Amino acid sequence: MNSLRVRLGVLGLALLTGFTAPTAASAAQGTPAPTVEEQRLDRAVPQEILRRSGFDTVAPRLARALDAARSYGEARRAVTREGTRLWQRAVDRAQGRGQAGGDLSRDDDRPLYWARLGMTREVRAWEPGFGLTDGQRAALLDELERASRGQSAIGYPHGKGLKRILLTGFDPFTLDRDIRISNPSGATALALDGTVIETADGPARIETAVFPVRWRDFTDRTVERALRPYLPKVDLFTTVSQGRVGRFDIERTNGAWRGGFGDNDNIGRTETVPVTDPASQPQWTTTTLPYAAIVAANTGRFPVYDNTAVTEIPAGGTEPVVRPDGPTPGSTARAGGGGDYLSNEIAYRATLLRDRLGLRDTLPGGHVHTPVLQFGAGNTTEVTDPEFVRNRLDIITQVRTILKVAAEGS
Repeated sequence: MNSLRVRLGVLGLALLTGFTAPTAASAAQGTPAPTVEEQRLDRAVPQEILRRSGFDTVAPRLARALDAARSYGEARRAVTREGTRLWQRAVDRAQGRGQAGGDLSRDDDRPLYWARLGMTREVRAWEPGFGLTDGQRAALLDELERASRGQSAIGYPHGKGLKRILLTGFDPFTLDRDIRISNPSGATALALDGTVIETADGPARIETAVFPVRWRDFTDRTVERALRPYLPKVDLFTTVSQGRVGRFDIERTNGAWRGGFGDNDNIGRTETVPVTDPASQPQWTTTTLPYAAIVAANTGRFPVYDNTAVTEIPAGGTEPVVRPDGPTPGSTARAGGGGDYLSNEIAYRATLLRDRLGLRDTLPGGHVHTPVLQFGAGNTTEVTDPEFVRNRLDIITQVRTILKVAAEGS
C-alpha cells in the first residue's frame, strides 16, 4: 500500500496513463533537426488547432522575416518583434480583442503553444547566407522563447494604491498520451494578463507569463531569470499548473526532487533540483499564500483544498514515506504536495527565490494546482467540445477569484 501511495503521490499529477518512456532526441549529423516537441507539429490535431484559430500564419511570417534579414542583428530584431507579437496576439484573442481568426473558442491556450513551436522550428532550420554560429542560433531561440511567453512583457503602472500580482502558467504536456491536451494554467495566464481585479483593499493588476514543460529550461534557471526582477516589486505571486481531477489544491510544501517523468521532449530527470549555491539548498520550501482564507472562501464550482501531504525519506531512513501532514525534521524530499514534476519544481524555485531575496516574511506566494481539464463524455477525437470549453472557462474564473481572496487575505 505504501509503495502504491508513493507512486500516486510522485506521478499522479503528471498524468501517467499512456506515458511514453523518455528518450533522447537524435539528429542527422550537420543537419538542423526539429526537437521531439516540434516534430508533433505535423500531426493533424496541431494543424487543425492552428487553422481554426488563424495562428497558422505565424510561423510563415517569421520565416519571411528571417529570409529578409541581412545580419544577425536584423534577425534578432525580427525574432523579438514576432515573438512579442505572438504573445500579444494570444492575449488579445483570449480577452476578446480583435478577430478570433476562426471558430476555436477564444479561451484556448493551444494556438499559442503550437504557433510558438512552428516559430522555433523555423529558427532551428534557418540557414542564412551570412552564416550563423551555434551560439547565435541558441540566442535567437532563447529570445523567441522569452518574448513569446510574456516573460519580456511583464510591467506594472507606476504610482501608489495599486496592488501588483504575478501569475505564471504552463504549456500543454503529456501530448503523446493525447495530443489534443490544453493546459488551463496557460489559458488562465492569457485570460488574466494585464487585467485588474477589484479587492476590498483597492485594485490589483495581474501580470502573467508562461513556462515550458522541459527539464532543460529549468536547469538553465529560466524561472529565476524571469521572476527575479519582479518578486521584490510585487505584492503577491502564484505559480499555477494543472493538477488533480475535479479539485483545486493550494500546495503547502514544495520538495527539492525531480522524479524522472518525461517532459515535452520525452526526456526525464531523476535528481535533486539543481540550483545555485546547492550547499545552502533546503529540502523543502513552503507557501506563504493565505491558504486558510482561500480554502474557506466560495471561489467557484470546484472544491479547493489545503494540501499538506509530501513524500519524504525520513532522517536516518532509506525508503520513501508519504506524510499527510508535511515533512518531518531532517527528512529528504521525494515529492512535494504538488508531486515531483515541473509544477512542484516551479513552486520550489519561486519560493526559494522569494526566501533568498529576503522576502519570506513579507511576500505572499506559492503554488495553485487547477483541476485537470477534461473533454466531454465520449469525446475521444474532436479538438474541442462545449463541456471542454465550459470547464476551462470555469477554471479561469475560479483562479481569478482565488487571486482576489489571496490579495485581500494578505
